[in-house]
Amino acid sequence: MKLYNYCRSSASFRVRIALNLKGLPFDYLPVHLVRGEQLQEGHRALSADGLVPVLEVDGHTLTQSMAIIEYLDETRPAPPLLPASALGRAQVRALAQTIACEIHPLNNLRVLKYLSHTLQCTEEEKNTWYRHWVRQGLLAFERQLYRLEASGLRSSAFCYGDLPTLADCLLVPQIFNARRFDTDLDGLPLTMAAFDACMALPAFDTAQPSRCPDFTP
Repeated sequence: MKLYNYCRSSASFRVRIALNLKGLPFDYLPVHLVRGEQLQEGHRALSADGLVPVLEVDGHTLTQSMAIIEYLDETRPAPPLLPASALGRAQVRALAQTIACEIHPLNNLRVLKYLSHTLQCTEEEKNTWYRHWVRQGLLAFERQLYRLEASGLRSSAFCYGDLPTLADCLLVPQIFNARRFDTDLDGLPLTMAAFDACMALPAFDTAQPSRCPDFTP
């Protein structure tokens, strides 16, 4: 397997976690987003939208982190990243999509660059935008965890059940990014407990940006 990714990309971070959880070795191929390497012709040949991650696996080229993770889960099902029941899968996907669809699109690098360069926002205005939308999304995530716990569907500190799931793969990178921007994380006890439980596992710890070969402080 070949993973084209960037150390600080939260979408790439998600896939690195999933690969680690499943014990799948991969070649790490860096694509530096800040330098615009994702927009070069060579990468465009792999990713039509010029984004990371891209995973070459089983003779195929896959894009979009959640699609990649679900492909891995269907083709390499142990350990599972989605519950066995249809209801459980829907609930885990809802948690994951709160991050992937409600938080991340408003705060990815393209959006932040547009705010700074095109709309001429100051650094503080850009950061205020970031913190607001991350905080709002994580509060919604916390409410979902509370409802799952009240219904008995959280048997440990992880987001769902007693093992890490797709939801945990998405949560951890989002918390890393939130901390980079000094987002207020108070009042999120269940969310932060899930983060801490995940980071105690080598699969999450070794996937973090600072452990990547292309990381620079």
